[in-house]
Amino acid sequence: MRLCLKTLLLLMLTGLIIAGCSNDDAENKTDSEESTQPGNQVTLTFFSTVSNEAEQEAMQSVVNDFEAEYPDININLNMPGQDYESQLRIRMAANDLPDLFDTHGWAQNRYGEYTMDLRDMDWVDDMDPTLEQNFVDEEGKVYAYPLNQAMDGLTYNKEILDAYDIEVPETFDEFMEALETVKEKSNGEIAPLWFEGSNENAFGQYYDQFASPLLITHPDHDYSEELLDGSFDWEPYDYLSEKLLEMHEKELLNIDVLTARPYEKNQLLAQGKIAFVMQTVPIHVIQELNPDIELGIMPVPAIHEGDDPTWIGGERHTVAIWKDTAHPEEAKKFIDFLARPENVKAVAEGTSLAAGLTNATADIYYQDYYEQYDDILVEPYFDRVYLPNGMWKPLGMSGQELLSGALSPEGVSQKMKNEYLRLIEQAGFE
Repeated sequence: MRLCLKTLLLLMLTGLIIAGCSNDDAENKTDSEESTQPGNQVTLTFFSTVSNEAEQEAMQSVVNDFEAEYPDININLNMPGQDYESQLRIRMAANDLPDLFDTHGWAQNRYGEYTMDLRDMDWVDDMDPTLEQNFVDEEGKVYAYPLNQAMDGLTYNKEILDAYDIEVPETFDEFMEALETVKEKSNGEIAPLWFEGSNENAFGQYYDQFASPLLITHPDHDYSEELLDGSFDWEPYDYLSEKLLEMHEKELLNIDVLTARPYEKNQLLAQGKIAFVMQTVPIHVIQELNPDIELGIMPVPAIHEGDDPTWIGGERHTVAIWKDTAHPEEAKKFIDFLARPENVKAVAEGTSLAAGLTNATADIYYQDYYEQYDDILVEPYFDRVYLPNGMWKPLGMSGQELLSGALSPEGVSQKMKNEYLRLIEQAGFE
């Protein structure tokens, strides 16, 4: 009896050991074969700079459509707003970028070494030719996919210009005349040119957009080589500060120019209290406040005689693939999906910007204006090409210091020169 009991216990122990080994083998098999098992889901992390609600909804919608068609690929969409650049800088320092990310104007200069070359993808043939200088280098590398494209100039209230018989200005002198007409005919009730001056970016936009017609686009006033090699004499830059100060002294700017806050712009535009603002304002934000508003857009006026107006822009929202992503094929599938005509159109319309590809035409509010000015040169943002990284903050702060009386126009130029040379040396360009 005792022998039978021992035998029974031995058999039970052996069975448990065999079962345990079988389970371990099964677990080991699952771990090693997980990436190749059918139905396994891949997650791609995607960081985007889209910021307002309508843009975010458009991006989330196309992501949802992609995930519905490719249930084995999940897109982890992150839209951190103002924290985007700081988060990406930390990840660049750690060489641990998202699988997909937005280069937001810096496809080559800032993010270029981290991006996968996309030249072999089919959609490249449909890229708008005006964007090639932003996305394609001399060796043919394609740095990112353009979700849309920026063409910044000024936004104006069409009803105000029509009421006061003001022609859309094509030169800076005509622009100044238009501002004076608005002030005179509105009895000071309408701000001719409005800045949210509590935010340094507002003046940065003024200097950045008008720097190109002042220093780049006219052949007799082309300082591009000097700006790139560090030898530029900043005296010609005085003009922009002199004109901004003249506008302020003539009360052609909003009275609260140094304290006005960004959120006020949309409200005042909707109320018909502003004639001109810098950049292209997203129309859907204003129409929510006033569905009957009529806004127009115009290129940046020419400064030198014989020159033409200029759009400032090119790259806006993009999708780049991190060169070290663990899932390159899945990432390319997502971009291929974005490049379908129906999705090109949907994203452009959702962001109220022109499409980055030519295989679709977006039905957006400003489309007639883009077509009206389709022969106008699109010049890249001045700071992204001609200024060292770190110049945006002094670019904007100098406008605040000018209008507060802390700096003269010459002082602004000297400050810019000092920062320019300091940052060039810091970057090791000398």
